Amino acid sequence: SSGINAEWPLRPGPAGRSSKIQQHLNYRMRVSLQDGRQFVGSFLAFDKHMNLVLGDCEEFRKIRQKSAKSTDKEEKRALGLVLLRGENLVSMTVEGPPPQNSRQRGPGGRGAHANMGAAKAAGRGMPPQPGAPGLQGPMHGVGGPSPGMMAPNRFGPPGYGGPPRMPMGMGPPGMRPRY
Repeated sequence: SSGINAEWPLRPGPAGRSSKIQQHLNYRMRVSLQDGRQFVGSFLAFDKHMNLVLGDCEEFRKIRQKSAKSTDKEEKRALGLVLLRGENLVSMTVEGPPPQNSRQRGPGGRGAHANMGAAKAAGRGMPPQPGAPGLQGPMHGVGGPSPGMMAPNRFGPPGYGGPPRMPMGMGPPGMRPRY
């Protein structure tokens, strides 16, 4: 089946529980947690700890009313991409099949929530202008050595004669002289 399985390496064939869970990748699933909350979203991934990733996820939780006569109120909240810890899961049920193809899902293959979770650049005012002052490093004479001092020189700074040289006829220490 297509989809993501964070369990690595993948085991070929029907080998245990992971293949049953793998069959439901991309399905719309309802997941119940120990604290009573329920999450409904596209089942995208799982791992060996049964941690789940749900996309386009919504949270449902029951709010108990203070008076005994009134019924519990259900609160719904849109969350987007969610990672659920396997330790807290109680059950998973299928809410709906995966989308058949991208045409059914709408523009961009994302369905009714076309822009939900889409990354967009967030600017901070005007875009930088080429040659804008303050964006070209420190001003001349401020913040470092002059360019002439930074340029490589074959012989070093003025007055420097180069590395020390051995007198003629002497080799490096530990080497026998050549005769």
